[in-house]
Order: sequence, then structure tokens, then C-alpha cells
Amino acid sequence: MKSNTIKKSSITLPPKELRVVKELMKTLSARSKVEVIRKGLLLLKSQTDREALKKAFAKASHATRSSLEKEIKELDHLSEEGLD
Repeated sequence: MKSNTIKKSSITLPPKELRVVKELMKTLSARSKVEVIRKGLLLLKSQTDREALKKAFAKASHATRSSLEKEIKELDHLSEEGLD
């Protein structure tokens, strides 16, 4: 018995969703319904990864904003120094 045997799976879609998959097959020039599903999953993963990254950047920005404002106020007097 092979240890690397891949188990195939099958899902049944409701008619409305199957129509969407078939339409996307034409739009994406996909060879199969499975390819449409794979592309959809990759897009979903990419989108959720992007959202998580966006939230992390927003959180980091918020966390450093107050200290940045304080530092700018402390150094502001230096910007006018020596302009006479």
C-alpha cells in the first residue's frame, strides 16, 4: 500500500452556485470547475492576509502616534535654529 496516496474529495453544489462556477469558468478561461474553486480559494486567502496586514499596520501606527507627536514637539525648536 502506498503511503503517499492522495484521497480525492467531491462536493455537490446547489444549482445556483454551480451556475456561478460555470460562468466563472468561461470568464477565467479555466479548464475545470476545480480550477475555478482553487483560484477562488487563493483569492480569498490573499484578501484575508491583506486585511490582517492592514489591521496590524493600523495598530502599529496608532501605538506610535502619541510618542511621535511628543518627539516632534521636543525637536520643533531646532527647525528654526540658525535661520537668521
